[in-house]
Amino acid sequence: MASNSAIDRILRSGLVSILRAPSSQGLVDVAEALLAGGVDVIEVTFTVPGAHRVVEQVADRLGDRIVLGAGSILDTETARIAMLSGAKFLVAPTVNLEVIEMCRRYGVPVMPGAMTPTEVLTAWQAGADVVKVFPSEVTGPAHIKAIHGPLPQIPLMPTGGVNVKTAGEFLRAGAAALGVGGSLASAKDIAEGNLKKIENAARQLIEVIQKTRAEMAKE
Repeated sequence: MASNSAIDRILRSGLVSILRAPSSQGLVDVAEALLAGGVDVIEVTFTVPGAHRVVEQVADRLGDRIVLGAGSILDTETARIAMLSGAKFLVAPTVNLEVIEMCRRYGVPVMPGAMTPTEVLTAWQAGADVVKVFPSEVTGPAHIKAIHGPLPQIPLMPTGGVNVKTAGEFLRAGAAALGVGGSLASAKDIAEGNLKKIENAARQLIEVIQKTRAEMAKE
């Protein structure tokens, strides 16, 4: 695991907001709206055109007020570009051992995507800091619970199908953090500049996470 405060902040927050859109326009303002709603961990996916510039712009505007990462990292070339642009953690949809190795080399936290117990353990043994369980909209909270049972030492971050209604279930199933995209900042809301809606959605989800964690601590 990387010796990096970014992971501590991610796990403490319990939420990684994923920015994915067909255009980079307005994404810096969206990041600011998410922060206003209480979200301080944001991932810009490298499916966004000019994603490296978005990472640079968000980093310039929000600085250390957020932990900024890059997602959809498929290869080491993209990983290095993301790091040089200012990403403090990297997220991938798959277990790419070369990407994990590069992140270890530079001390950058990495969250590869896995679905099966074998993939999860392979990612962890290769040096993952958190394993992104993806696509969780297909498998649901029961899948997280099933993996967490025999592998409780591995921090899991379900991504896909996580929203204000399901967040509590995923946390109770054993999720260490939640990866959330369209239910916080949909492509439609981003395109239309519905920043207040995005801010309110962020605030509601943060409240669910905090409330669920507080209830779990008492159980």
